[in-house]
Amino acid sequence: MPSNYSVPTPLEYFAALVQVGQGDAIALLEAAACIAHDTYPDLDVQQFLDEMDRLQERLQRRMPQDAQPLQRLNVLNRFFYGELGFSANLNDYYAPDNSYLHVVLSTRRGIPISLALLWLELAQAVGLKAYGVSFPGHFLVKVLLPGGQAVLDPISGHALSREALSERLEPFRQHQGAVQEEVPLGLYLQAASARDMLARMLRNLKEIHRTRLDWQHFVAVQDRLITLLPDAWEEWRDRGLAQAELGRPLQAAQDLEVYLAHAQGAGDVRQIQQRILELRRP
Repeated sequence: MPSNYSVPTPLEYFAALVQVGQGDAIALLEAAACIAHDTYPDLDVQQFLDEMDRLQERLQRRMPQDAQPLQRLNVLNRFFYGELGFSANLNDYYAPDNSYLHVVLSTRRGIPISLALLWLELAQAVGLKAYGVSFPGHFLVKVLLPGGQAVLDPISGHALSREALSERLEPFRQHQGAVQEEVPLGLYLQAASARDMLARMLRNLKEIHRTRLDWQHFVAVQDRLITLLPDAWEEWRDRGLAQAELGRPLQAAQDLEVYLAHAQGAGDVRQIQQRILELRRP
């Protein structure tokens, strides 16, 4: 009997994992790993997940059953940074591979958010209440401990003091203006949702592809961002402009028209209207 089952495309696979309406009940690690399909179409995500399961089991075996949270954190960090040797890829920080979790797992080199996603998976496997923090400029992680919370740099596992965090925040406060200075530090340290973390990963890749003028991969990232955040209208605009760079005027105009329909008050309305006229011109 012939089967009606068809293998989902990479984007359909991603969409099924992040469909809007399921809140934060997203299989974060799986959704993040499958972003790499745009560059590695033959990637076996299940194999990656199995490798992570094996790391969790190794870590759990060396964790004392009666270990308190702080001891659990110390054992995790010795395992992740010491034994496994994870750290930043300082030699090629802006390589797309630093955002592809299966590559990061293999090379032990990544950027803050990719390292954080792997670290968080292990932290939760040993009972730590650990969360991602979408801090400006540098993704962080935090762990809830009996004496309060510890905020760590996922590149090294080192804890950051309030003074160090404020110092890291200062350039962004200055860039945003005086009003931003009134925002308490604690608001920047709230736990990021799974959707927020995926969006940050994708926007990192987006900027890498934009810098390289790699419009093919840029559009693939935009497809995922729009699937993840369908109401983020500026992502429709950015995909439309990239479609134009690829010589796809019809698709470009359609995306830009979606943006215009929701861009009331945006500063680039006239510019986008003119671009649509050019794209629609016979």
